Amino acid sequence: MLYQFFETQRALLSPFSEFAAASAKLYSHPLSPFAHTPMAQRLSAGLDLMHRLAKDYEKPEFDIKSVDVDGTDVAVQELVALEKPFCRLLRFKRYTDDLKVLAKMKDQPTVLVVAPLSGHHATLLRETVKQLLKSHKVYITDWTDARMVPLDVGPFHLDDYIAYVQEFIRHVGGADSHVISVCQPTVPVLAAISLMASRGEPTPRSMTMMGGPIDARKSPTAVNNLAMNRSFSWFENNVIYRVPTNFPGAGREVYPGFLQHTGFVAMNPDRHLSSHYDYFLDLVRGDDEGAEAHRRFYDEYNAVLDMPAEYYLDTIKTVFQDFALVNGTWQVDGAFVRPQDITTTALLTVEGELDDISGAGQTKAAHDLCSGVPKQHQYHYDAIGAGHYGIFSGRRWRDNVYPEVRDFIAKYEAAPLKKTAKATPVKATAKPAAKRTRSTRKA
Repeated sequence: MLYQFFETQRALLSPFSEFAAASAKLYSHPLSPFAHTPMAQRLSAGLDLMHRLAKDYEKPEFDIKSVDVDGTDVAVQELVALEKPFCRLLRFKRYTDDLKVLAKMKDQPTVLVVAPLSGHHATLLRETVKQLLKSHKVYITDWTDARMVPLDVGPFHLDDYIAYVQEFIRHVGGADSHVISVCQPTVPVLAAISLMASRGEPTPRSMTMMGGPIDARKSPTAVNNLAMNRSFSWFENNVIYRVPTNFPGAGREVYPGFLQHTGFVAMNPDRHLSSHYDYFLDLVRGDDEGAEAHRRFYDEYNAVLDMPAEYYLDTIKTVFQDFALVNGTWQVDGAFVRPQDITTTALLTVEGELDDISGAGQTKAAHDLCSGVPKQHQYHYDAIGAGHYGIFSGRRWRDNVYPEVRDFIAKYEAAPLKKTAKATPVKATAKPAAKRTRSTRKA
């Protein structure tokens, strides 16, 4: 009943939130007589803060309308390249009348950015996409809020995620593409490319893995410890709920976004409290730039989605409890996941020095697994001073991480690795693990 209780609370707070927003304007608009009363600025700031604390946050837009390519302002249009029940593959197509720039853009590398399905929307990677568009053709996975997917579509498992990634790789160009995975998808992306290599299928020219739990045993963080120290049944019984009747996905079992958001805030409550107080002070002082920066960040941070229960529980079991990838025991559709079969895809791993989500060494562990990739084509970059979000957004991403990623992709766009030997498909000797069914149900 927790989900239903949350929705009831949200519905009750909605009128209050709108009233607070209207009242804030009443005490701040220069033409309002109330704006000239004592303490009006503080009253307006307090009401505005109440509005933001009580409002419902919708999925943000990428809102990338143009990008600078070699000093030329190029128009960008967001297109849906493929649409699946649980994900849309978006393409950011660039347009210009400058023939020289157009010719250059046509020859630039094609990059598939695999965004996390782990609470926030793909728009969290807005800065990642905008920077990449300067030198690349860019696609991104835009995962669907599970509460918007009708129950009759069926479940969505980690295996389905892998199948989606493989289909997207083939669509954007297969062996002529480059893949970037950020955080959670580093594991299923590595699995997807491994399985393609094991089947003898062409694989991307390069894969860049940023801040992901390839081996969560290394430098475990608070997030890792929660997943590793709680039993599988604890997650089944405590974080899985059914979508209420006011959404298209009514009855679907999910890990609700509001629970995930609570966990995000609980990791650094003092920082969020301080941030909201600073926002209040910015409003009082009339610092519009500071207040707008706060709004932009929290419009994104507070917008969360529901994850399919099957996918979430599969991830907990496979990645954080069985460590199936690093132990070599992971099976997908009857085949073992064998990163050592990858031979023609160059590897770059990126870690943030201050990452509190994926600890030091977790992403770098991919190098030992990808033993089939020659060492001279394996690279690692430590982003000094960067936290988890700093490796894909903000100043450190733009100034430090992006140039490394750009140059790495350019190198293997110009000189892709050659296939040296045909990979031998490997089938599991044991029966594939059956899809998990859950005996515990929650309303």
